[in-house]
Amino acid sequence: MSKFSLDVLERCVFPFVKTEDPDVLLGATFGEDVALTRIGGDVLVSHVDPIVGAISNIGWLAVHVACNDIATSGVRPRWILLLVLVPTLHDEDLLEQIMRDAGRAAKEIGASIVGGHTGYSSGLSRPLVAVTALATASGRRLVRTAGARIGDHVLITKGIALEGTAILAQDFCDVAERIGLTEQDLEKAKALMGDVSVIPEALVLAEHGATSMHDVTRGGLLETLLETSLLSSVGIELDASLVPIPSVVAQFAEAFQFDPLRMISSGTLAATVPADRLADASDALTKIGVLSAEVGRVIDGAGVHLLRKGEPTHYRHIRCEEDELARLWTVYPRNE
Repeated sequence: MSKFSLDVLERCVFPFVKTEDPDVLLGATFGEDVALTRIGGDVLVSHVDPIVGAISNIGWLAVHVACNDIATSGVRPRWILLLVLVPTLHDEDLLEQIMRDAGRAAKEIGASIVGGHTGYSSGLSRPLVAVTALATASGRRLVRTAGARIGDHVLITKGIALEGTAILAQDFCDVAERIGLTEQDLEKAKALMGDVSVIPEALVLAEHGATSMHDVTRGGLLETLLETSLLSSVGIELDASLVPIPSVVAQFAEAFQFDPLRMISSGTLAATVPADRLADASDALTKIGVLSAEVGRVIDGAGVHLLRKGEPTHYRHIRCEEDELARLWTVYPRNE
């Protein structure tokens, strides 16, 4: 699955979701992870996200991915609404497994599933799960994608292409074995899914002065930083040699011929941190056992200036419709 292009969104979506409600503090905005709504003396933080690009553990993954977006605002997710659609009336075992996995993820996060909808549709070839996650700010400083400032350092956690590589190992295992990856490689890749949550590091970085945070989902790190650049009206320098790529990700990238910088990577958090807060933020992440790397800086200008293998390339255009996992679904279609 991929998104529509920014051009399509601007023509077909955003003109119809404008609101004059004074309690909508942040409505539908491209690149922002959440909506913010004033509720009495508090602020409701909300987000919705679907998962159809995975099959194994889809309920677990959907809950974590949606809750990650809440966490990027610096708030712990609390409530979940769950939509589950399976292909046929007879997919009761699949439905039960999805719900079991979703419940397990909610328990891990400490959130509550408070409602939703389940059903089936013959138009589906594989299950679809969409999660609406919600929380209240409760006085916390809220972080937005649009907050990056010139002089900030760009920090990412764990590594890139985590989720996409794990999905390839789970749902494309036949292809992986055919193109030379071993069972041991598959197990290492599947284990990456265990790092899908960014809630711990997002809460820590919010406390240590992060000016912007964005989880690395469709389009990978490059698209994430392009969105941060656009919303913050700044440029971003990114040195690819500083970006951590787990060895198993590199193996899968070579075998499947994908670009890790453009691969979906829930579990990776991209943040901008002021220079005078960087050391403390990095130390705080180390204390909770989260690896991090400084990979670039926020500069005057626009777009992402990528240095890779000694060659500089300036990316300016949003390509939210492009993602390596979505491309691989067309190269290796699944029939499940």
